[in-house]
Formats: sequence, structure tokens, C-alpha cells
Amino acid sequence: MKTRIVLFGFVLTLLLVALPVWAGDASGTWKGSYAGRDGQTREATITLKSEGEKLTGTVSGRGGDAPIKDGVVKGNDISFSVVRDFGGNQVTVKYTGKLSGDEIQFKVEAGERSYDMVAKRAQ
Repeated sequence: MKTRIVLFGFVLTLLLVALPVWAGDASGTWKGSYAGRDGQTREATITLKSEGEKLTGTVSGRGGDAPIKDGVVKGNDISFSVVRDFGGNQVTVKYTGKLSGDEIQFKVEAGERSYDMVAKRAQ
């Protein structure tokens, strides 16, 4: 019985150590599109670099490049924010997403507006 408990603990430890290796790598350039307020399709390019759980990079769109703040990657879960200037108003745009292969499903929140965006890894 004691051998089984030790073996179980060993296997559990191996799985916890190996989990980050199995998680997808968020680093790279991602292209996404979403519907703007006027119904027009908007494009965004997201450049990510992950080091452990730290996530850095930029989000590029109509308003230019914005550096990522508070970027975190845990397994396949991603979150970060950028600050944008809309007509002199500073707005924090929050991104939360789930990485799956070469695709990230994002929920984006900007003030009272929110939308979904799919970003695909640029080849």
C-alpha cells in the first residue's frame, strides 16, 4: 500500500512538471478580425512573447501599436490588456483567451463593449 502511495505521488509530480511542456506556445504573431461598431470588419495583429507565465508583446490595429500590460499565460489560458486612446479618452482594452493549436479564442472588453475575436497564428 505504501509503495502505491509513493508511486502515485511520483507520477503526479511528473505530470505537474510536464504540464507546461504540453501547453501550447503563445509566442508568435497572430492575426484576428472582429466586427467594429459600424459593422465593418476590423483587423488586429497581436505579437506575443511568453516566458514562463509572463506574456509581453503588442496589439496593432487602426490605432497603431499598443504594448501589452499585465500579460499572463497559464497553460492554454491567456490574459492581457492594452491602453488605447479614443478621441482623447484613455480606454483599457482587456483580452482573455484560450489557446488551441494555431488559434486563440479571445473575449475582448473595452469599456461597456465586449466582443469575441478569433486570432490565427500567422505563417
